[in-house]
Amino acid sequence: MMVLKRMGESVVLSILIISIVSSPAQAYIDPSTGSYFMQILMAGVLGGLFALKMKFGKIKARFSRLRRRDETE
Repeated sequence: MMVLKRMGESVVLSILIISIVSSPAQAYIDPSTGSYFMQILMAGVLGGLFALKMKFGKIKARFSRLRRRDETE
């Protein structure tokens, strides 16, 4: 747990240092890049929800089997 906390602090500190030290970029971001990132975000969220649903289904099935076994005994 402490390792994750230290890693999180290191990442935040690194981002802060990079944003302070770096010079402004004169760059162009293609408009389709935003929709690509939205697709990635939505796929991640929906995939995570599906994975939780599948795990919950397996846990629910295991408990229902235990309950049926206890009722028969």
